[in-house]
Amino acid sequence: MKADKNFVLGVYEDEDILIKAIKATRSAGIKIQEVYSPFPVHGIEDALGYGRSKMPIVAFMFGFLGTVLALVMQYGMMGFDWPMIIGGKDFVALPPFIPVTFELTVLLAALGMVGTFMVINDLKPYNKPRIYDLRITDDKHVMAIDLGVNKVNKNEITKILQKSGAIEVNDKNFD
Repeated sequence: MKADKNFVLGVYEDEDILIKAIKATRSAGIKIQEVYSPFPVHGIEDALGYGRSKMPIVAFMFGFLGTVLALVMQYGMMGFDWPMIIGGKDFVALPPFIPVTFELTVLLAALGMVGTFMVINDLKPYNKPRIYDLRITDDKHVMAIDLGVNKVNKNEITKILQKSGAIEVNDKNFD
């Protein structure tokens, strides 16, 4: 879902009030674009309704791919392309292949997770970040609500945010 250009921002000072405000806002039928915080807030994922991360599955898939590629590569090289007897071992003995297999498994799992994270979060080098409020890196929590996605009008959203404990309610427009 593509974000609109018009947002209503609720600014909060306390993380406990923020969690209660998120629950109240969601129960009123308002879809929250994102919540920005200067530090990790315990329980915010549950309040926003986020599911469990799929990154462990991604790590397993890329790690499995690394294992398969390492074994196929080594069996192909030592068994068919360039068979050599080293130290009296068979051409395709598994024990000497374990270090390379482990290293390629870890390498592909790590690179695959980093690449997947960057694609999912739209982190391109030429992307211009949206700064909703400069205080989110210092001492304030900000709840951003996209007006283009919500059916509730702006005045109603503002009242709900003020009632839930926001110290400020601001409008933000991006060009």
